[in-house]
Amino acid sequence: MSTTTDAPSAPAPAPSPALQLGHKSRGRAFRNQLARVVMWAAFLLALVPLVWILWTVLARGLHMLLGADWWTHSQRGITSRMVGGGAVHAIQGTLIMAVVTAVIAVPIAVMTAIYLVEYGRGRFARAVSFMVDILTGIPSIVAALFIYAVWVTTFGFQRVAFAVCLALVLLMVPVVVRSTEEMLKLVPNELREASYALGVPKWKTIVRIVLPTAFSGIVTGVLLGLARVMGETAPLLILGPYTKEISTNLFGGLMATLPTMINQDRTESLQPALDRVWGAALTLILLVLLLNLAGRVVARFGRVRG
Repeated sequence: MSTTTDAPSAPAPAPSPALQLGHKSRGRAFRNQLARVVMWAAFLLALVPLVWILWTVLARGLHMLLGADWWTHSQRGITSRMVGGGAVHAIQGTLIMAVVTAVIAVPIAVMTAIYLVEYGRGRFARAVSFMVDILTGIPSIVAALFIYAVWVTTFGFQRVAFAVCLALVLLMVPVVVRSTEEMLKLVPNELREASYALGVPKWKTIVRIVLPTAFSGIVTGVLLGLARVMGETAPLLILGPYTKEISTNLFGGLMATLPTMINQDRTESLQPALDRVWGAALTLILLVLLLNLAGRVVARFGRVRG
């Protein structure tokens, strides 16, 4: 009688590193695909209200813009029951205020950003940066009330378009400061160091090297700031009464803008007034869009080429 003993079974071979790596890659690919689907779904969900607003404004206001009177006439003598008139007084007022606001705000904002990036050290720089942060989050109605307290209550001046521009400056400066600051930080330090090595002073390096390199980004920030202030309503309601006539005087009389034109007729239930509201809203959107396109053209031809 012979006895046989079973040989111990060999352990199962461990999966090869290639298989382990392949397993992990499939899991990672699944999670990557899932994240991509979630992000696309969130993007499309965010587009829904934007597309809905644009379609509504376009459908209800486009017929107003197709008439020549819209671009050549004001609302002088036109009541809410009457059909006709145009928006040239509001378009002109909006552009004038935007230009004056930019003329005041852009030099202040760019110089502030240059100081914070190129020279700012210590407590004063931190205080300036802190104040810019506060201005970034300030509501537009607070800026308007501040200017009202200074311009009307303290100095006794009348509510005029220039006071509106001062309130809009408070809203535009922090936007341009932060965008310009980020663009200046993106300029490689090697460019500055090479300029210093050639004996070029720091101020000339900033003017001739740093600012031209960041020019396109600065222009983009200025346009973002302009796009914000052109659509603000609170400073216009508090400091700039509406008029239906064409006016170019910033220091006397009234001046119309597109937001105040919208506000003037928004409570009316009559169809002519509602048509003007939608037409003014579409005109404001087109102005901001054209401003962005012009800025992109300027940035494209103004950038530094290697």
